[in-house]
Amino acid sequence: MSSARERQERLLVHLTELRELPLGGAPEPAFRERLRAELLSGAIEPEPEPPARAAGHRRRSGRAAQRRAQRPAQRPARRQPLLSQLAAVGLAAAMMVSSFATYRAVPGDTLYPLKRAAESTLVRLSADEAERGRRELDSAQTRAKEVASLLGSSAEGPLVDKTLKDMEESTRAGISRLERAEPRSPKIKKFAKDQEEAVKPMLQELDDDQLAQAEGYLDYIEGLVAPE
Repeated sequence: MSSARERQERLLVHLTELRELPLGGAPEPAFRERLRAELLSGAIEPEPEPPARAAGHRRRSGRAAQRRAQRPAQRPARRQPLLSQLAAVGLAAAMMVSSFATYRAVPGDTLYPLKRAAESTLVRLSADEAERGRRELDSAQTRAKEVASLLGSSAEGPLVDKTLKDMEESTRAGISRLERAEPRSPKIKKFAKDQEEAVKPMLQELDDDQLAQAEGYLDYIEGLVAPE
């Protein structure tokens, strides 16, 4: 397996773990430490030299050592490994903070488009059609949580309308993928029941247009759990 493929798979694992955090949640300490270790390792570990280049480097180093032995002793240059390590740790910490803030973002936040882009990346990197369908349904559940967080805020208005629409689009895309790949997947009925429980409590807080949109959505997902 190529190093590029390994990096892509590690990225997918990290994105998946972050994606599964509850809205407003924080990652486990073990995940933070693992991500920090990988970022730090990648930032400060040099890549191995090709054999031919390494041999040439050793010959040049030997000649340079002979020349230095013939010169008066000089004070060795001061190295700064600690500074490099601190810079790498700072970069890793900044990346983790940015990732966590991104996955806590809600519609209207500056980082929200980045959150949606990360979700789309997870779908594209999924191994098969069934997995892509499940990730679409995960996105739909996230949209439901975002609608709940927006209700009662000063920014709800058009943001609620847009988020409800995105929720339905993700739902239909996910159901379509799963029905093609796994027609009898238990995930479909479980998702429909969970979404019904998430959306129904919101109905009393929606305006007329939003209410019609939410009720149409409920009609759609109720059909997914109807007896066969």
